[in-house]
Amino acid sequence: MKSKQLLYLGLFLFPNLLQAQSNLIQYVKPLIGTARMGHTFPGATVPFGAVQLSPDTDTIPYAMNGKYNGDVYKYCAGYQYDDPTIVGFSHTHFSGTGHSDLGDILVMPTQGKVQLNPGTAERPQDGYRSPYSHSNEVAEANYYKVLLDKHQIKAEMTTTSRVGIHRYTFPKSDASHLILDLTAGIYNYEAKNVWTVVRVLNDSTIVGYRQTNGWARTRTVYFAIKTSKAFKNYGAKYEDAKQVYAGFWRKFDQKNNFPDLAAHQIKMNLDFDTKDGEEVLMKVALSPVSMKNALANMEHEAPDWNFENYVKAGQKSWEQELNKVQVDMLNKEDLINFYTAMYHASLMPTVYMDVNGEYKGLDQEVHQAKGFTNYTSFSLWDTFRAFHPLMNLINPTRNADMVSSMMAHYDQSVLKMLPIWSHYANDNWCMSGYHSVSVVVDAILKGVYKGDAEAALAACVQTANARKYEGIGSYIDLGYVPDEISGTSVSNTLEYAYDDWCIAQLAKKLGKDDIYKDFIKRASNWKNVYDHSIGFMRPKDAKGIFRSKFDALETHGQGFIEGNTWNYSLYVPHQPVAMMEMMGGPKKLENYLDSLFTMELPDKYFEHTEDITRDGIIGNYVHGNEPSHHVAYLYNQTASPWKTQARVRQIIRNQYHNGHAGLGGNDDCGQMSAWYLFTALGFYPVAPGDDAYWIGSPLVKSAKINLENGKTITIDVKNQSEKNVYVKKVSLNGQPLADLKLSYAAIMNGGVLQFEMTNKPGK
Repeated sequence: MKSKQLLYLGLFLFPNLLQAQSNLIQYVKPLIGTARMGHTFPGATVPFGAVQLSPDTDTIPYAMNGKYNGDVYKYCAGYQYDDPTIVGFSHTHFSGTGHSDLGDILVMPTQGKVQLNPGTAERPQDGYRSPYSHSNEVAEANYYKVLLDKHQIKAEMTTTSRVGIHRYTFPKSDASHLILDLTAGIYNYEAKNVWTVVRVLNDSTIVGYRQTNGWARTRTVYFAIKTSKAFKNYGAKYEDAKQVYAGFWRKFDQKNNFPDLAAHQIKMNLDFDTKDGEEVLMKVALSPVSMKNALANMEHEAPDWNFENYVKAGQKSWEQELNKVQVDMLNKEDLINFYTAMYHASLMPTVYMDVNGEYKGLDQEVHQAKGFTNYTSFSLWDTFRAFHPLMNLINPTRNADMVSSMMAHYDQSVLKMLPIWSHYANDNWCMSGYHSVSVVVDAILKGVYKGDAEAALAACVQTANARKYEGIGSYIDLGYVPDEISGTSVSNTLEYAYDDWCIAQLAKKLGKDDIYKDFIKRASNWKNVYDHSIGFMRPKDAKGIFRSKFDALETHGQGFIEGNTWNYSLYVPHQPVAMMEMMGGPKKLENYLDSLFTMELPDKYFEHTEDITRDGIIGNYVHGNEPSHHVAYLYNQTASPWKTQARVRQIIRNQYHNGHAGLGGNDDCGQMSAWYLFTALGFYPVAPGDDAYWIGSPLVKSAKINLENGKTITIDVKNQSEKNVYVKKVSLNGQPLADLKLSYAAIMNGGVLQFEMTNKPGK
């Protein structure tokens, strides 16, 4: 799920950061920025917050004339840096995904004649949107500010976990308004809103809900709104197509000051008189369960109108997150990149339960989270690779709760499957594999998840045996997914094989020999799609015949999801030695990797693959797509491990930058950032489910990881420089590493990991 450029919220920090033990946020000076294909947002949120309050900059429809509109892909997070106008401020956003939903409860302040349509970027005067300038825009951790030029209204916002707090400073007018657009959304289309309900409880309190049918097909968001000043009037507009049955609600004037509203599409205006420079605040609380719970969330998290205190409380939470890893870097740009990555890796998944512990489950029933915090928005095809392993390292309690959330999803599933790509009490089934298996197994084997391991294994096995899901039945029977069953048959086979290996590891730990034997055999199914005659993975049909017409460079329609066989033929992270031997040995693998990084991939080979663009490519290596994230580390098992060190430094310098084109691929809920963080620290989890991290080339000058168990692991890098990319020596607590691997257990025991760098490769 890749766009190749991304909003990059830079965090400027002083270079003596390693000595700062607290108040880290005082060193943060954020840089607003997004790319042409920006897929995250610059607004206000707390770490993993349910509310992610941010500006949306256009209203691009999902479809035009009945066909998919490719331009909508740019707006996965609602915000585009190059757009000249802001449409409004909505409360839910995905960070760095290549598909989208959300954009709930859009608010926009205006003055003058009431305008309930957004207008266009070319003619903002025809609607409620406003031009703005980046020179009048500020984004900080849990704070966003912008001047809306149309009426010179200053907009500020901050959040708690479940509440968005707005502060609007108006000029003098007897016609100031807050527009509430409940039709707005991201990846929007005419029939997306299933139903909307609004109840005006008094002259400053509104509650309601909105149900949508999109990426999540039964998603309901409940809300409660309070304003600091009573509105003198309010109005509503229905935008429904003519209904067969209109009922007898026509007896009322539902457009003006009518408190009981219900329709598919509703827009509202709240009207005020304002003095010059008068501040009007608004609080918007969300709930997955009920309007009553939304009000309770507001009362619990945001009981007063002290805007600055909410900013400070959220920034304190960010301080705590950023302080989990304290680094000293070569230069300011690297500090920006590192803490930007820390920030991005703390946005999602998001809390999905009310302050009383209630949440709506996959079965659409209300559940009580007992002993864990429930989370949603699991982009597992991406995040199993490095994000969840990062959580196991720096945030294990939170990751344990995420695993508990996945197990609750399984318990509520009528299909009895762990999540694939889940959000808001739904599974949208996006991407391939059943990678929740990897997350669950890795957390159990590392001692992070302390729940029922036997039940977790049963859930993993049941998911892996869901014969009706994307070729699994054929995969079980034949040992691969046939070409005629799935357009991504080869990548499915490779990803299933890795997940099956994870299941085998858990079965082995629990002494389940029959399950172990079954799944360790399935873990080698990748061999069944390897074509020795060409040296690549290749689709083949149910009769065992490889596809005759096949292009090894093409990324579209060749049996792979978001990649070509050059990249995917290396996707055997769980059995890399066997893969190397299949390819012909260490020298063959080394030559393959050399070619991958140095050959050219012409644009024609990815012009039909929406998620791949030039920015995320080095040679034919596609870093902007996750299946390749372990590839540079594979040199470690050749005679030239120094090439891993050179390549990971090259990737960092090529793919991670400051400014509005900061990433070579969209962040995919923290995965691109997690890769950066691990690599900058000097090691990487090639195969989650294994205890080992593979050594690379650290970018930090020094680092201290504050572990949750109270211990610290200090990374000390001698002779670090831009040219000294090669590792001469590496030791842990004074003892040289036996090989180029570092165990999770060793890290969690704390101590000093020391690298000595040089400018000469260790040949």
